[in-house]
Amino acid sequence: MTRVTIRVPLRPYDALIENGALGRAGAHLREVLQEHERLFVITALPVRRKWGKKLLTSLATAGFRANLVEMPDGERYKRLATVESLAEKLTKLGADRSAAVVAFGGGVVGDVAGFLASVYMRGIALVQIPTTLQAQVDAAIGGKTGVNLRTGKNLVGTFQQPRLVLIDPAVLSTLPDRQFRAGLYESWKAGVIGRPELFERLEKISGKALRRDAATLEWVIAESVKLKAEVVSQDEREGGLRRVLNYGHTIGHALEAATRYRHFLHGEAVAWGMIAANGIAVASGHLALDVAQRINAAVLKAGPLPKVTSPSGSILRLLQTDKKTSAGVVHFVLPNQIGRVEIARDVPDEVVIQAVEELRRLSK
Repeated sequence: MTRVTIRVPLRPYDALIENGALGRAGAHLREVLQEHERLFVITALPVRRKWGKKLLTSLATAGFRANLVEMPDGERYKRLATVESLAEKLTKLGADRSAAVVAFGGGVVGDVAGFLASVYMRGIALVQIPTTLQAQVDAAIGGKTGVNLRTGKNLVGTFQQPRLVLIDPAVLSTLPDRQFRAGLYESWKAGVIGRPELFERLEKISGKALRRDAATLEWVIAESVKLKAEVVSQDEREGGLRRVLNYGHTIGHALEAATRYRHFLHGEAVAWGMIAANGIAVASGHLALDVAQRINAAVLKAGPLPKVTSPSGSILRLLQTDKKTSAGVVHFVLPNQIGRVEIARDVPDEVVIQAVEELRRLSK
């Protein structure tokens, strides 16, 4: 088992990474929820069908009374209406301020359930049990919650740090290949930001081989979590350093919004966003061309990506509504080399348009 501590000021917490951890979830949760008896497990139907019984059995063995509460599956349900519906369900089930929410699913479930926990009864305890690779290596760590508006992604949200993040790589065995690849792009991102050894390890193994290698997969997840934990521990609420985690997300979020969250999985949009950021970095003198080509080749080799068809002008307009935009200035995270990035605030529109047009060319 790997234990990674996220050292946020008010209440530090751990991410536990262990194959088979789901079967021991009750014991792990009992350590951090000693004063809680009632748990409300927010999940989606595919996760409930495959893993719900195992989790509930473990929770019951540890003395918890747990209710499964379902929400619709998919990014398009990451809306305030879903939060309201879930809150109504909790009240009908008798959830009070001593209750705890367990987010049991992928990034969408984690964001929505985390937001729900932060506002229900003005805040109740939260545990994250992520079941997709994207959520395990990124979304479940750091306390960000949020829902989308029609004008952009994650524009309404809060910070709600969990009491525990419990990561069981074994649950990825039922994850579709496309979702596994989408999550892996977040690990590529972590490698470029500050874990060059992670990037190099991923270069040497295919996604299919990684799925069959339990030890290496656990290491990849742990290294990704460690990178995010280091950043979040220094900058909990994105005042400065934490912005580096947005590498690939600026244009990635715009691509998702432009296609109404129906065309790309989040990690796929981030992959294209990384390639776009590399192009911007080369054009603005931040990154050597051969390094950009190396990163791009690694990302594209990881598997097929949905085509980019949105007009560059539409993407540029959507960037103005992104929450990373300040006083009308779009902030981009640009790599200097593999393992180091910086924030750029002076990228001309024509450079952004050129980068998006290159995505459209690459995806033909």
